[in-house]
Amino acid sequence: MNAIFNLPLSTKVIIGFVVILLTWFATGGDNNTEDEATTTASSVNQQSDYGMTNFTMTIMDENGQPSRVITGKKMTHFPKGDRSEIVEPAAQFVENQEDTWLITSKHGKTRGEGAVIKLRKDVVITRKDNNEIELRTDKLNIDTKKNTAYTDSAVTLISPTGETNSVGLHATLKEETINLHSKVKGHYDAPPTQ
Repeated sequence: MNAIFNLPLSTKVIIGFVVILLTWFATGGDNNTEDEATTTASSVNQQSDYGMTNFTMTIMDENGQPSRVITGKKMTHFPKGDRSEIVEPAAQFVENQEDTWLITSKHGKTRGEGAVIKLRKDVVITRKDNNEIELRTDKLNIDTKKNTAYTDSAVTLISPTGETNSVGLHATLKEETINLHSKVKGHYDAPPTQ
């Protein structure tokens, strides 16, 4: 007869419990510790070094005049990759101290000095003082050096006289030109005659 059968029932239960615990530590326990270490290391790499809430940044041109005003609900900078993430950004591009383009979205991110800003979710381009014409998309990249905006995503142009849809666009804010790339469809409502 085997020696384990001669042990009392309480000892058998304790040995079984110890075997289960040792197995759990050997398989699940070590993996969890490893996962926690990876998560901790990852979160250390993803920690921000500074942030702002309800902020306004004004960028001046070479003549000392405001050329861009960027506001947002929250901005967080991450040193790894020198990237910044912005919640509800709004960028105003001022031209000739008169015309101002306004670009808003739910989320934005950029790297380094912000030469390119990537906007995501509910992106709207309009004029600050004349919002009769709107461009809407889900993704938009802004080149702040060239004052251009571009996307390969679906775009909707809404105006008082109709609506135009396309896939992709390239806009030059300074020259006020918009090139729609492909699958352009729309309808035009002629203004009423008097």
